Amino acid sequence: MAAKDYRQLLEDLRAGKIEEFVVTPAEFMDFQPIYHDYEYRTQIEGKAERGGELHYHLIKRD
Repeated sequence: MAAKDYRQLLEDLRAGKIEEFVVTPAEFMDFQPIYHDYEYRTQIEGKAERGGELHYHLIKRD
């Protein structure tokens, strides 16, 4: 299985191309450094779900 392109997922989320994406506990160590270095990470929020999945979505601003 090919690794997810987390930077592209973050860009797609910010651009409104996708509503959310999920990071599993097994993927988190690959995702975390990319998220930490992402320039617009303050616009994106992750919510932990039961089982350790993280659901990331764009923060809605009014």
